[in-house]
Amino acid sequence: MSQAILLRKWISRKTEFILNFMQGGLMASGLILGLALAALLAKNPAALDALKSLQVPPGQTQARQGNDALQLALPAEPASSPTLTPEMRAALAFASRRYRVSAQALDPVFLAAQAAGRRMNLDPLLIVAVIAIESRFNPFAESVVGAQGLMQVMPRWHHDKLPEGYGALSLFDPEVNVEVGAQVLRESIRRMGGLIPGLQQFAGDSDDPDQTYANKVLAEKQQMERAARSHLGA
Repeated sequence: MSQAILLRKWISRKTEFILNFMQGGLMASGLILGLALAALLAKNPAALDALKSLQVPPGQTQARQGNDALQLALPAEPASSPTLTPEMRAALAFASRRYRVSAQALDPVFLAAQAAGRRMNLDPLLIVAVIAIESRFNPFAESVVGAQGLMQVMPRWHHDKLPEGYGALSLFDPEVNVEVGAQVLRESIRRMGGLIPGLQQFAGDSDDPDQTYANKVLAEKQQMERAARSHLGA
């Protein structure tokens, strides 16, 4: 698959998520500008070609531009979309209130965590709890040492885990970040021989005798579990 096609698919797939996450605060023109700047920084002319599908004729209102760009960018809905379990749906509602993030923006994050958990035999609420502690559900978070996205993955250490054809900006893609971050988490737990030491290694803080990071993640997970049980009447 050509690089231009991969970029076009990535842009189309993520436009709706970005607009939902920003809760209407980012206009389509800003989105196009941001993607164009990213393409220029990456020195990738193919990305600029991919942006043409998001452009609209001049003279229209900003609201119309946003709607038209979204219609051009979004792929057709699949015949049957994956759905969250009742527990994950209740945890999503709790996280939306706690972190003041749109439920629509959280939906793909929780779906990605649920799918990754099933594939890797991890509790999806553990993955979600790690996301909450690492980034507070901000897919564009980046630390001073270069950790990126929802699960704060270090690209220079885990580049080999990226799907084929994905490049430098891929860890800001929520689905890719959760997939890679869950792999790193699973490897840490296996390597260290347990959940708590695995979480500490995931955080790069294995020498902490108080296990501060692991305690934060597990406390967050417990809150989500309690909220889910309360919501479901268990």
